[in-house]
Amino acid sequence: MGRRARTLLAATVLACCCAAAWAHQFHVGITDVSFNARTGSTEIVHTYMTDDIDALLANLYQRQFDLTQPEHEAVLRKYIEKRFWMRSADSQRLPIRWVGLRVGAESVVIYQEIENTPLSKTAAIHDEVLTDFIAEQSNTVTLHGKDMITTLIFERKNPDQGVR
Repeated sequence: MGRRARTLLAATVLACCCAAAWAHQFHVGITDVSFNARTGSTEIVHTYMTDDIDALLANLYQRQFDLTQPEHEAVLRKYIEKRFWMRSADSQRLPIRWVGLRVGAESVVIYQEIENTPLSKTAAIHDEVLTDFIAEQSNTVTLHGKDMITTLIFERKNPDQGVR
């Protein structure tokens, strides 16, 4: 391989690395919480960057995970359930049920629900998903209630917030 070819190859590799770094400079999670009148349940949909979830799990367990495998999904489930919950007015945790997840190249979407419970039962939310791992992580939780939309921003310094 000639000098020009090596230089071109090095420049291409450097450009790809820079593009990958540029593509993921922000760390956000987006959670939508809404009441489904048809089922009578509150539905929770979390969206996180696949790279962030992969890095978190690799850091915690020093190995790679394939979230399409049930035993690997269970590891992520345990992590999410420890770091995201909702409380009622009497400070009791609402029983959030894991529905499943969808893994894509760019995002991991997690589905949960609180069966037979209206959104109005939620008085507070705790969200420290990824904020314990990535200092810059910011999680936006949007609640779609009857005649209202409320948006809360969770960061490392504020994992607990009241809904009203």
